[in-house]
Amino acid sequence: MDLGISGKRALVCASSKGLGRGCAEALAEAGVALTINARSPGPLQETAEALRGRGVDVTAIAADITSEAGRAEVLEAAGPVDILVTNAGGPPPGMWHDWERDDFIAALDANMLTPIALMKALLPGMMERGWGRVVNITSQSVKAPIPQLGLSNAARTGLTGYVAGTARQVAEKGVTINNLLPGIHATDRADALDRSVVETQGITMEDARERRAATIPARRYGTAAEFGAACAFLCSVHAGFIVGQNILADGGATNATI
Repeated sequence: MDLGISGKRALVCASSKGLGRGCAEALAEAGVALTINARSPGPLQETAEALRGRGVDVTAIAADITSEAGRAEVLEAAGPVDILVTNAGGPPPGMWHDWERDDFIAALDANMLTPIALMKALLPGMMERGWGRVVNITSQSVKAPIPQLGLSNAARTGLTGYVAGTARQVAEKGVTINNLLPGIHATDRADALDRSVVETQGITMEDARERRAATIPARRYGTAAEFGAACAFLCSVHAGFIVGQNILADGGATNATI
């Protein structure tokens, strides 16, 4: 399918690896010029070179997107963009009694306030040009909370509430905002969560992965490539009537009717 976005420009955050890279690769395949971002310069430059091999222009900015200075640097380099994909690493797992105010502030900064700041910066230009796409990578936990991920549950649900109202205010200008909710995918984040299980339960990594996969109706972890393809579709000309939605990509793991 031709997504109809060749020649558009996108900013994809936290895109040197994992789900962010999967989204960047799918957009590059569709002919979209990219500004990509991550904290570590080495992996970011490697990803940039790989993406340039697909025949698109790529600007790579190593910066902390969750900081005001980092966002300013990335936004200046990106210029006017048509597509924004927000993404940031999730906060660590734990128990309700482990977290203090500073832990919640850090989670809110990364997973709620940063995407909001990026949208505030870029939505006006999209609205003026009459076309734009925003996809926020959140989590299945906004549909069904994960007990040990209380920080993520709180921050990402806050972002979801913000998007619910904002998406309906900008849609008439040809701009859509949607959230893509991953379950477990074969990424570094999954490795970190599985290592936590290994440490707390005294089992092997293989056992941890097998147990987690057994809880997913698809009986496997997702891939960054298939997640990226879903993201690219939401960014396409074919998704203009999808507004303010929370779309699960979790292999059926979230047990809900709606």
